[in-house]
Amino acid sequence: MPDGDYDPQATEEKWQDRWVDEETYAYDPEDEQLDPNTVYSIDTPPPTVSGSLHMGHLYGHTLQDFAARFHRMDDDAVMFPFGYDDNGIASERLTESELGIRHQEFERREFQQKCREVCQQYEAEFTEKMQDLGMSIDWSRTYKTIEPRVQRISQLSFIDLYEQGREYRKKAPAIWCPECETAISQVEQEDAERHTHFNDIRFDLTEPTESGRESFVIGTTRPELLPACVSVFVHPDDEENAELVGGTAEVPIFGHEVPIIEDDRVDLETGTGVVMCCTFGDQNDIEWYQAHDLPLRVAIDESATMTDLAGEYEGMSTHEAREAIVEDLDDAGHIEGREELTHTVQVHERCETDVEFRVSKQWYVEILDHKEEYLEAGEQMDWYPEKMYTRYEHWIEGLEWDWLISRQRDSGIPFPVWYCADCGKEVVAEKAALPVDPLSDDPPVDACQECGHDEFEPEDDVFDTWATSSLTPLVNAGWDWSEDEGFTMDDPELYPFDLRPQGHDIISFWLFHTVVKCYEHTGEVPFDAVMINGHVLDENREKMSKSRGNVVEPAAVVAEYPIDAIRYWAASTAVGDDFPFKEKDIVAGEKLLRKLWNASKLVEHLAPDPVDEPDELAPLDEWILAELDAIVAETTEQFRNYEFAKARDRLRTFFWNTFCDDYLEIAKQQVDEQADPRSTQYALQTAHRTFLELFAPLVPHITEELWHDMYVDGDATDSIHTRDWPEPKGYEADLAGGEAAMAVIGALRRYKSENQLPLNEPLDHVAVYGNVDGFTDAIAGVMHVAEFELLDEPPEITTEVADISLDYATLGPKYGGTVGEFDAAIEAGEYELDGDTLSLAGETLEADEFEVREERTYSGEGEMLSADEAVVIVN
Repeated sequence: MPDGDYDPQATEEKWQDRWVDEETYAYDPEDEQLDPNTVYSIDTPPPTVSGSLHMGHLYGHTLQDFAARFHRMDDDAVMFPFGYDDNGIASERLTESELGIRHQEFERREFQQKCREVCQQYEAEFTEKMQDLGMSIDWSRTYKTIEPRVQRISQLSFIDLYEQGREYRKKAPAIWCPECETAISQVEQEDAERHTHFNDIRFDLTEPTESGRESFVIGTTRPELLPACVSVFVHPDDEENAELVGGTAEVPIFGHEVPIIEDDRVDLETGTGVVMCCTFGDQNDIEWYQAHDLPLRVAIDESATMTDLAGEYEGMSTHEAREAIVEDLDDAGHIEGREELTHTVQVHERCETDVEFRVSKQWYVEILDHKEEYLEAGEQMDWYPEKMYTRYEHWIEGLEWDWLISRQRDSGIPFPVWYCADCGKEVVAEKAALPVDPLSDDPPVDACQECGHDEFEPEDDVFDTWATSSLTPLVNAGWDWSEDEGFTMDDPELYPFDLRPQGHDIISFWLFHTVVKCYEHTGEVPFDAVMINGHVLDENREKMSKSRGNVVEPAAVVAEYPIDAIRYWAASTAVGDDFPFKEKDIVAGEKLLRKLWNASKLVEHLAPDPVDEPDELAPLDEWILAELDAIVAETTEQFRNYEFAKARDRLRTFFWNTFCDDYLEIAKQQVDEQADPRSTQYALQTAHRTFLELFAPLVPHITEELWHDMYVDGDATDSIHTRDWPEPKGYEADLAGGEAAMAVIGALRRYKSENQLPLNEPLDHVAVYGNVDGFTDAIAGVMHVAEFELLDEPPEITTEVADISLDYATLGPKYGGTVGEFDAAIEAGEYELDGDTLSLAGETLEADEFEVREERTYSGEGEMLSADEAVVIVN
């Protein structure tokens, strides 16, 4: 091992390059020794090509790597691919921003080529950053969602679902983003708070009711929809407004007349009880439009601009028209009241633009009729953490729309469809010809099979990016179709995948849609387990955002700290929980690296040559190995359950406290003093090798460096990361007795240090009351005790209460000023302890509201030492 301190930068760069060059993590399905039953496959999320690596990427991919590295050692092989989601709105907007252009300025194929060039540049940079993080990815398995192979799979998916009758094209209201000028699906919406006004607008009846009523009031936040008003609705149980039903009202300032209809979907608890239906303001409008066969009035176009139907407001944005219409309504005497409010609206998650609803022809995947099947599929998967299944369940239960998969964009995978120019009959591409682009490729027929017409119009829409990303398990398993075999997989041993890792924010996006697609294509769930990671927050537990100025840039963190220390931080919280970024957790990782390095140097110094297991191990040596067996069993189970934080903390505590602070100090003394130190040297080497293997998934660079320096001959390519995961070796020892013995030795070491005695200074007599039977000779030998006495009865010790501390955060709100009386009672000794309760000042406190510190006093001969549960008397 090199002398001096650990150099993480040089070490990490060296191993990152070697792992890539030597293809250490390559998955080879042609390997003759490969057992398909022990392959562990990960369906990795393809990050959107958006130009930057954020803390979520760093954290999420590190969790995936923990799983990959552990299973590569625990199983025979791991398939850990990588992908880029480089088609769709995200890459289109990146290209427009990067080049300062708009997609409408170019022919589709030309613009797509520009997208490819921009994305390729960012993908290369992203790949380099991911390799700098030491991810154990098989880079030969990198895929892109726009590449021809994936385009073929995506179009195969479309044709398969079309042939199953699971897809349809329909002219109907769809959710629309005016900024992106495309239809979007329900899943692409999110809530946003908007400041607006609630306007009470008077509608006049064309004829008075029998009681003489001439008007009614409607409350709305969107007066710009008035030119699109097609009806007014009243609830059947609304006695106050029942007389309006069957009448006709005039839309204020626009003048057209609309019918008044009853419908039980009217919310009696909101507003005036009378609502207008406009085409379209929300989901209710759409339901009423369809249920009552209402006319269509389009007052807002695809860019959220008022149409000619809006009269003098034509050309205004919806927000401009809103204010102008309210002003004119007020001038005309139709505003009965107006108040400010903040309410929740639906926006497009990509650009945070308020969505609209527009009638257009779109392609849909039918999903509402299979909601139960998708719920059952979710139940078949293991969820880590289990609570995340509830989000999946609630999403499916709340679905109101089939999956809209067509987009009016230029960057994306084309629909393999043409339409007869005469009758509109759909013509779908042949599977063998895929991928195709209808804008440049001819249809597979010369004439329409429906009407015989010989001219066709190409579909110019593209797939929603999730329609392709949802196929990642099939992409990575090599799903394809041939005339002879039908649908097949190149690597069927990968499917279903063992793990789907992803963030909780895209359960309704990626996870659900993947279940839909793969279930419909294969009849199986696409993965056995789901690992859901949380978000990285700032130190105040606020979500990071550029607008708040609280974003932590990964580049700055990586430049300042070792990658292994950052990985140690990534294992600091339970999977699924949002957690704050704290540099002190990375600093703790740095300290662990130094401890591991320095301890390794000491082990090599104490046991420089390989040592075979002796016929008999000394009690403390066998105990440390038996303890390590227990740690191996415990952390193995934690890694298998994706409990990385528990595994990290358990391993760190045992390594730092038990091995380094206790056993290693004893071993140092034993090797120096024993005539035959082979037992201790064997235990040191065995424990050290096991520690490196257990730490390897978490801190891969330093463990690889130490492994090669200490246990690999020459420049061999053997990697610790391709070794078998350690198993308990079957050592047996009294674990509690050994722990007590270590505590006694620690107390005696402190006694010698405090009294400025050498460690090899003999002690005349030591008496111990505690569970150290079987380790008495070991204690006496290590601490040079002339006479060691194991007491059957505890010595005479007086235990007194030294201090009682109160939990003021709990007691303050509960008892107020009485807390001061509690303090006075404790000070005066006027209290009574009875088991887990404390009685004082007329009140009884429970165990979690106070803490007692006791002191033990020994009045016999010698000096009493503190050794956890044991009592040590030195004479």
